[in-house]
Amino acid sequence: MTIEVKVPALPESVSDGVVVGWHKQPGESIRRDEALVDIETDKVVLEVPAPDDGVLDQILMNDGDTVTADQVIGII
Repeated sequence: MTIEVKVPALPESVSDGVVVGWHKQPGESIRRDEALVDIETDKVVLEVPAPDDGVLDQILMNDGDTVTADQVIGII
């Protein structure tokens, strides 16, 4: 089963953010709600939790990449 990791809703008046760093690498096991990636906006740093248990299969957006709300950034 494939699970998409998406950028959460961003704060009001914020259109995008930047991937600051992944806490896990492809092939590593993850648990639901475990911190997976940090995304920085001009207002806040968002800690994106894993949506489910599994293994991080693929990182689609790397450190420094600009992302928008609901964009798929990884695959479990």
